[in-house]
Amino acid sequence: MAQLPDYVSSSKPVPKESRTGWLTTAAATYAGVMLWFVFWQDVPTGGGNFAGGTLAAGLPVAGGALILAALLCYFLYFLVPGLLGMKTGLPLAVVGTSTYGTVGGYLMPGFLMGVLQFGWLSVNAYFSALLLAAPFGQNAGSPLHIGIGIVWALIAMFMGLKGIQYVGKVASYLPVIPIVILVLLLVKTVGIYTTFDANKMMEAAETKIKTSEKALPDILAKLDAFGYPGKLTGEKKQEFKTLEEQYQKTLQASQSKPATLYGNASLGVLSLMCTYVIGFFATAGAAGVGICSVVKNKTSVHLGGLVGIVLPTVASGIIALIVVAGAQKLALEAGKPELLSVYQVPGLFELILGSKQVAAVCMFLLAIAAFPSACFCTLIAADCIKTSFPKINPWASCGVGVAAAIALVVTGWAGQAGAVFSVIGASFGPICGAMAADYILSGFKWAGPRAGVNPAGWLSWFFGFIVGGATLVVTGFLGKPMPFEIPCPPLSAFLTGFVLYIVFAKTGLQTKTLDLPQRIDR
Repeated sequence: MAQLPDYVSSSKPVPKESRTGWLTTAAATYAGVMLWFVFWQDVPTGGGNFAGGTLAAGLPVAGGALILAALLCYFLYFLVPGLLGMKTGLPLAVVGTSTYGTVGGYLMPGFLMGVLQFGWLSVNAYFSALLLAAPFGQNAGSPLHIGIGIVWALIAMFMGLKGIQYVGKVASYLPVIPIVILVLLLVKTVGIYTTFDANKMMEAAETKIKTSEKALPDILAKLDAFGYPGKLTGEKKQEFKTLEEQYQKTLQASQSKPATLYGNASLGVLSLMCTYVIGFFATAGAAGVGICSVVKNKTSVHLGGLVGIVLPTVASGIIALIVVAGAQKLALEAGKPELLSVYQVPGLFELILGSKQVAAVCMFLLAIAAFPSACFCTLIAADCIKTSFPKINPWASCGVGVAAAIALVVTGWAGQAGAVFSVIGASFGPICGAMAADYILSGFKWAGPRAGVNPAGWLSWFFGFIVGGATLVVTGFLGKPMPFEIPCPPLSAFLTGFVLYIVFAKTGLQTKTLDLPQRIDR
């Protein structure tokens, strides 16, 4: 026992007699995550700046890719963590010590889970603020949008640490809001989505690209005419800022290209969809250890995953795709061809619902429904960090994390959903892969805590993270083309972590397991 750190030795499993049903625990928790508007609003875009988004190869290809992505999330990212949680009744930080060691476990996976929650908080604050600012004609990056985002994150931190019991009382009812709005949008578009023509969408995208390319020199000339921006004041300063925002949007539009993989559009959509969905889900999959620690048996884990992950992922994503496909006909009938290049669902609310006021109400309700998630991000982050480093004050650790989240909102990085999810997928893909490999090598059970730092876990994570994050680093941060394409980076990261863990374990790069007297999975 002396070899075990306090966070492991003091951990108490959830007793089997205290376990409860899967519907109100695992299924409800995951359904709330996958019905979050930040997920389904960008299913048609794939979370990036791609011409045609995930609909570029047609609706059947997009729908098939979505179903495959949902099944991959269930089988690869959720099932093993869920079964480990059910069998052990222990939290992720403790269960993860079999893969990363009792010393390595201070950082991986529990602490990393906590840190990444602030990334989720930034995304939540950014997009919720965008919905609240949009009815006032304020776009992303406007003072109102940034102001709401900052206040949103700060209130979420306070409620997460001090008033989570009040948030929890209403959180279970709020997923009804996105369900109602999704059904309303479906009713408005389900009768016309069959008229969708991917070629028309791509033609509109090509026209927008060419128009943007032609407009860039003129906008640059106008910006140069202002001279040194630091000397501008009053209306001139605001005019310059507005023109600068227009330049950034025009530049982004001019750089939009279809998603392809090895030159194939269908493969490109498949990779894009899986990258987006898996990247979004990756941390939630690993969190299945704690979520399923309160369920009764294997059947509960399977049902909780199928009903809570696969069903809402496919349902909300398919509706989002149908909505964007159906909006094509509405945009042409309304004489608004520019909307053919809008793939994010809230951007089509007014067109589909036929009323600016109704669209504004829907945006407000979706933002309110997302607030508990922001609070839970703070609570989860505080719990994860406190488990690994109990001497750190939660207000201090969360204060630093929220400051980082606010910085992501202010800079606009939080709005790059695809990039954020790529980082998350690259971080947790190899974790889920290594945990799955460890589970199989241990005879489909938890191996128990391993001494010190387990090299097999850390090495497999390192190389998996490199594989998963390479495309983002090279193309996103360095601005250089990748010498070769990595199919679906989060999935590639998972497979790398899985295979390398087995290789390293078989070559003896595993530390010895330690006894944990309070184990119940014997």
